[in-house]
Amino acid sequence: MKAVGLKEYLPINDTNSFIDIDIEKPARLGEREMLVEVKAISVNPVDTKVRSPKQRIEEDYRILGWDASGIVTKLGSNCTLFEVGDEVYYAGAFDRSGTNANYHVVDERIVGFKPRNLDFENAAALPLTVLTAWEALYDRLNIRAKKDDGKTILIINGAGGVGSIAIQLAKWIGLRVIATASRDESAEWVTSLGADYVINHHTSLSHELNEIDVNGVDFILCLHDTEMHWDDMCEVIKPEGKISSIVGTKGPVDLGLLMDKSVSFHWEFMFTRARYETVDMIRQHEILNRVAEMFEQNQLKPTLTEKLSPINAENLRKAHAAIESGKTIGKIVLSDF
Repeated sequence: MKAVGLKEYLPINDTNSFIDIDIEKPARLGEREMLVEVKAISVNPVDTKVRSPKQRIEEDYRILGWDASGIVTKLGSNCTLFEVGDEVYYAGAFDRSGTNANYHVVDERIVGFKPRNLDFENAAALPLTVLTAWEALYDRLNIRAKKDDGKTILIINGAGGVGSIAIQLAKWIGLRVIATASRDESAEWVTSLGADYVINHHTSLSHELNEIDVNGVDFILCLHDTEMHWDDMCEVIKPEGKISSIVGTKGPVDLGLLMDKSVSFHWEFMFTRARYETVDMIRQHEILNRVAEMFEQNQLKPTLTEKLSPINAENLRKAHAAIESGKTIGKIVLSDF
């Protein structure tokens, strides 16, 4: 089967950073695993971070990629959630072979039914960002309808893939949303998704909030450089507020700045449930199915902004280069091998 792999971790402008390969189609499945024919994939910042240059050479080709949509072609002996022929979408597992391949093996507990009103390309743009945003807002920050209606959330880097979904989910549950964006086109994008205010995350967050007469926020979802924004976030979060971030730090940050306000901080890593096979691993199946219903009821808008075809090394290099530029809006999707 066709796939795109790597052996060396090289700059993306190197033609060997991704290589078109032919490999054996997966033959063995675990009890809860399915074989999916991949129809479309999307690329996320995590893809570029894993692929980024490092002193390491793989013995066999490594296949990256997590987001995918496709068709179930084979079931493990104990699969109960799907049938052969079902159209699905999912974000895979961090420590498994990836979706940049014609066929992919995935545990059914982290897979959802593809929204019926979306094509494979638009569906592939969603899983990682949907799961990250949903888990951050509802599992980590514990935001609830009615209880938190009218409270304010600051979403740092609202125009990226996760931000594009998080804005919509936050508005859906009744929050006032302040999103950050640093360019005119990204500001227009987050406004179109429902952001009530747009501020610039390249200047002081406290100054920007003062400019729109907002005296602190109840929640913060940080999707851009936790260290750079740490002091600012600690300043603008309200007493007993909550902060969640998906961006790891290179060094320590001062948690003591949160103590006086009794503020809680939560990491969100979408791959945790699959990586550790947590007891609530199937929650990702449930989240994806709930979100599919929301799309089918036109409660959410797709976030795909650029399509590339076919799925090959050249187009993956283009997608990774675009994300590394830091100027992408929404999601980039590749389809068809």
